[in-house]
Amino acid sequence: MRQGPAERAVEQINVLDALLCERDGLLTVMDRIVALHGTARLIRATTGVDSGFVADLESPGQAVVRWMSGTRTDLLQGLTVPVGQGIGGRAMALGRAVRVSDYVTSPEITHHFDAQVRGEGLGAMIAVPVISKSRTVAVAYAAMRSATDFGDTAVQRMEGIAEQAATALRVAGVAESKATSAVTAERQRMQNALHDSVGALLFSIGVQVRDLHHAIHDNPALETRLSRLESDISAASSALRESLLALSDTTPERALPVELTACTRSFEARTGVPARFVELGQVAPMDSERTALLLAVVREGLLNVEKHARPHSVIVSLGPCDGGVQLVVADDGGGTAAAEPNGTGMGVRSLAERAARMAGRVSLVRDDDGGCTLRAWLPDPA
Repeated sequence: MRQGPAERAVEQINVLDALLCERDGLLTVMDRIVALHGTARLIRATTGVDSGFVADLESPGQAVVRWMSGTRTDLLQGLTVPVGQGIGGRAMALGRAVRVSDYVTSPEITHHFDAQVRGEGLGAMIAVPVISKSRTVAVAYAAMRSATDFGDTAVQRMEGIAEQAATALRVAGVAESKATSAVTAERQRMQNALHDSVGALLFSIGVQVRDLHHAIHDNPALETRLSRLESDISAASSALRESLLALSDTTPERALPVELTACTRSFEARTGVPARFVELGQVAPMDSERTALLLAVVREGLLNVEKHARPHSVIVSLGPCDGGVQLVVADDGGGTAAAEPNGTGMGVRSLAERAARMAGRVSLVRDDDGGCTLRAWLPDPA
């Protein structure tokens, strides 16, 4: 049976959606694996120890050993380390490096994992927390197969490796965020394209079939076929609507960078003024209320620029700042501002009141070069 345009479109959407999800998942996993597995290998290469391994924080107060280099058994693989237990748990609890000259005899740590350490044949050990944005995200270990005293140099090298690992994980997080944003943007583009092409085509066919159906009165067989065709078109339209809804389904925090990009592109298309969105760093997930406020801020800022300024360019930026997230709409001026320099315009005042209810702030200031900067800051939801 030959497929119609709507059926082919739905099939292509399903295939592409599955591929995009698989690609997104693989990118995320591979980035993190490369970063942490590479850290385990770097520990051995940099410090000259017999074994290096890394535990990833899977939940608050609990890490799991997953990446190893130089081990002889799989006794440590998948080992769950709660905060406070063993050398790794103690490092998590203290937020600093912990070292022992002989693991199984040390009085400084608990001995929940002596069996695994003995089975692997380890003696001296260092554990260093990997800290990103004041939060422990992993634990890096270095171990020797004999009892020995690790000096300050070895600890400093491990701390340097932990800093590199934290940077690598932040980069992986940003890459994950950008990949997610790219997937969301592609879904939005497909949604618009399908609505404008396949949706319009189905509507046109449906109108023509209904016109034929009303024009024919003396051919029952043809009327029956037209009725069936009209029913099929209606079903295809319903399937298309469901697919478009599925394509638009996304979480507020994933949609925010995409929406900000769309706002700047729309502004540029309307005004001819170059506008660019810059994502300065990964921001914490936000609820729909905070997301809606930030979108309202950028729309207000761009509308003000469009009505009252004659800038050469506009920059919209989003990134972490002072324990929260900051959105900035900045133009290089040339015209009059939409509000007084202290930000007393009606639109800005309304946004400032909404932000204040979330313990945030919104302000509009005139820059020395004649431009204006609309700035919104909201505290971290956590």
